[in-house]
Amino acid sequence: MIFAPDLAAVTHAIQLAVAPVFLLTAVSGMMGAVASRLARIIDRARYLESRLEAGAITELRAQAMYAELGGLRHRGWLVNACLAFLTFCAMLIGVTIILLFLGETSELPILKIATVCFLSGVVCFLLALVCFLAETLLATRLLKFGDFPPPKAD
Repeated sequence: MIFAPDLAAVTHAIQLAVAPVFLLTAVSGMMGAVASRLARIIDRARYLESRLEAGAITELRAQAMYAELGGLRHRGWLVNACLAFLTFCAMLIGVTIILLFLGETSELPILKIATVCFLSGVVCFLLALVCFLAETLLATRLLKFGDFPPPKAD
């Protein structure tokens, strides 16, 4: 394995390899947003479970709480899948950066592998977006906007 001896080749390799870092910035921002959604789901589930354990509620209310816990479980699964896809995306983009740098500074024929890694990372990002959309739609579907009476006209 022969590495590039001149500074211009190394500089070009760094410029080429740093381009996918912008996708990593988007992934990290999305991970933060999704992790906060997971924290809210966990907090709500813990609250409902504590109310159910206390037992000072009607049977009808308990059934509604169990139904909400089921919805929260489904949302939690979607958020966990989203975080898994984002993590795989970040790892694949990191491998892409390494491969691009090595491919540019050495004679290793790994640019095709870097292409596959990058495209796999983008696919993982898109799958994470699908999970995020599904969780968001489920969260808003579970809201009960129709339970409130309409405002009175003056």
